Amino acid sequence: MTNLGFGVSAGAKATLSALRAKLRHILESPYAAGFITSVILINAVVLGLETWPAAMNAAGPALLLADQIALSIFVVELTLKIFAFGPGFFRKGWNLFDFALVSLALLPATHSFSALRALRILRAFRLISTIPQLRRVVESLLSALPGMGAVMVLLALVFYVSAVLATKMFAAEFPEWFGSIGASLYSLFQIMTLESWSMGIVRPVMQEYPWAWAFFVPFIVVTSLTVLNLFIALIVSALQEQDTSRSVPHENAGREDGLKQDIEALSVKVSELQEEIAKMRLQLDGSGSGTS
Repeated sequence: MTNLGFGVSAGAKATLSALRAKLRHILESPYAAGFITSVILINAVVLGLETWPAAMNAAGPALLLADQIALSIFVVELTLKIFAFGPGFFRKGWNLFDFALVSLALLPATHSFSALRALRILRAFRLISTIPQLRRVVESLLSALPGMGAVMVLLALVFYVSAVLATKMFAAEFPEWFGSIGASLYSLFQIMTLESWSMGIVRPVMQEYPWAWAFFVPFIVVTSLTVLNLFIALIVSALQEQDTSRSVPHENAGREDGLKQDIEALSVKVSELQEEIAKMRLQLDGSGSGTS
């Protein structure tokens, strides 16, 4: 009885493992990814139409039903993935990302938490996890964060020093822009983004302080043209590193395939040589016996 029970248990485990493996193959197939991507896009359009009063008046119930159907599909997909991958599902960051977005949509959007209903549009971010190209860009950004952190510290230092200088130099005549460190930081941020920096701030300041260009021009060069370009360089470098790391395994795989083909060709030639040697031995043996 014990052996029979053990056999049934082992068979059930084998069946469950086979079912999970088949389910994983289906969920990771391009067809499943394409279907989920289509549902995400349609759901994003539906959520956008819900903000249009004319669309809600014309087809409000249908839009709400489509949103519920999309949410149900996402819940079923995540449930199947959790079953297929088991505890390993929660070890991948992108799975946790999808789980958090879908779980957020399941929270009750009561009157006190009406903002949660608006957060349903965050489900559109699931496109990042379903489209490999978008996922690669985000992974590159995350890998560049350490270097970007150093650049942000440098930028913050430049901003703080410049804000203190601007407050001391221009606060008397322009208290609205440079009356405090906070006001100076905001004004300098506007200058860094090059939004109305010349006619809006710098030229009026230069009418009272003609030498002010000697402060603002170096600030723009350092922040807008130099430091911000460092961010772009770090991101591009991270993308290139990811491309290199992805291409190396493919190159190694190609080399392995080439080596296998060479080994197979050599084995065929060795077999042919062995056959020829065997034929020569038979001929020699036959000629020797005829002579005797």
